[in-house]
Amino acid sequence: MLKQWSFLLVTVVVCSACVSHSTPSEALQENTLERYLDMPAYQQAQAIANGEITSAALVKGYLSRVEKLDNQVNSVLALNPNILNEAQAVDRQIANKQALGPLAGIPVLLKDNIESDEMPTTAGSMALLNNNTGRNAPIVAKLKAAGAIVLGKTNLSEWANFRSESSISGWSAVGGLTRNPHILARSACGSSSGSGAAMSLRLASLAVGTETNGSIICPASINGVVGFKPTVGLLSRTHIVPISFSQDTAGPMTANVHDAWLMTAIMAGVDEEDNATKDAQSHIPKLPSASMLATDLKGKRIGVVRYRQGDNPHVLAVYEKALAQLKASGATLVDISDFSQPDSFWADSYNVLLSEFHHSINDYLAGSPAELPARNLDELIAFNKKTERELSLFDQNIFEKSLASATIESDEYKKALGLIKDTAGKNGIDALMAKHNVEVLVAPSNSPSFLIDGVYGDHSPVGFIGIGYLAAIAGYPHLTVPAGQVKDLPVGISFIGGKWQDEEVLEVGRIFEAKHGFYIKPGLLPTRFDNPKFKGIEKGLDAAL
Repeated sequence: MLKQWSFLLVTVVVCSACVSHSTPSEALQENTLERYLDMPAYQQAQAIANGEITSAALVKGYLSRVEKLDNQVNSVLALNPNILNEAQAVDRQIANKQALGPLAGIPVLLKDNIESDEMPTTAGSMALLNNNTGRNAPIVAKLKAAGAIVLGKTNLSEWANFRSESSISGWSAVGGLTRNPHILARSACGSSSGSGAAMSLRLASLAVGTETNGSIICPASINGVVGFKPTVGLLSRTHIVPISFSQDTAGPMTANVHDAWLMTAIMAGVDEEDNATKDAQSHIPKLPSASMLATDLKGKRIGVVRYRQGDNPHVLAVYEKALAQLKASGATLVDISDFSQPDSFWADSYNVLLSEFHHSINDYLAGSPAELPARNLDELIAFNKKTERELSLFDQNIFEKSLASATIESDEYKKALGLIKDTAGKNGIDALMAKHNVEVLVAPSNSPSFLIDGVYGDHSPVGFIGIGYLAAIAGYPHLTVPAGQVKDLPVGISFIGGKWQDEEVLEVGRIFEAKHGFYIKPGLLPTRFDNPKFKGIEKGLDAAL
């Protein structure tokens, strides 16, 4: 069920429909399709409901883009072979004036660690190649109930980047390497690499990613799209390949904040199989509407994180411009210049993930209804050792450390978990906001993308910046919005709140986006030296010589 096989199947269906069954109205839609493909998803849904465009035409347009553009980026791992039939079914429902949900006919891409009944869920691993469970994750079921249709699955950093300390973001044994669509030699970051890159190229209306620590925010900011990591417990994690039950969450990756808000509101809710969601019902954001959109940020106090802003002058220039926009929009800005954490914080946070992964992955593998070659972590390690492709680029030392880690019943684990949760939450984000009397924190999301390195793995020469790690470990909401560009690469700005402040964070982000209005189109440059402005200089020199 890899992309090449699935794509060929879908392409035959699409071309047959285009040649044999197009109506004059569909032909007209196809002539103006690009405009619709680049619309916000909520506007596309309205256009479908109004009969301006069909879901089938939208799907055909995105399939054409995948065929045309994704061979350079490799963001889409597999396509739903029934996607066109599902789109046409929605169109028939609309023609029959049936009541439909707010995402009726909208194609969505899912990170391939999220189960959907159309195709296997591999987490990028050969061990899960046949993990066709026939199940929908509850968040997928909610999207479908709202009328959305699954276009396909996106590539990811294998096992959500929790297999090796020398891993390469965006690479999986099943899908290969996803590249950054702005500069192809640069990383798409991870682990939701494919979802970020696909949304940057607008290969679907919407995408879903997952995060344990940075896996939505980094690929969203580095690929120049919106990413939202909600409060842990707002969205169900059932039937999503896990890492950490204390930090894991799914979240939207979209072209704009309104779409991210809409998706969050639709996917949120209580799941009896996920105890973390027991309080979700009273915290579900309202469905966004034009009437809810505040025009400014008057009265809003925002804490400006200075101690993790880094020292890259180009990033700082983007940050200062974004801060100036927040101030011009009426916000009161309060600088936050220091924060300290216990010496054992980083070691403890890693050990917590090792313990939780061992427990969680054993449960997931044992509970899959599919025929799998491994039913626990020990067997998974053994499978990788005898599968050459799996260990061809990097090892599995995280797996091995997880196998030897403290159990989740141990005092060692419980002490570490308590320390990191208090540091990030009660003594971290909560304390910073209370001390400075602010409602939301703002920081750079990350540095510009680093080079892909198949020898040494991921390494950023200027380091990672921002305070996304605090939001991830505390389980608090974190939104990244495109804010500017540095040397042809996008840079995002982060908005972070306390537990269950999801709607407030989204509101601030949407107002910032509306006022700031930054967008960078992917250039698909092989390297930065391939920017036409540099080519022009070379030609000028050649002429002079």
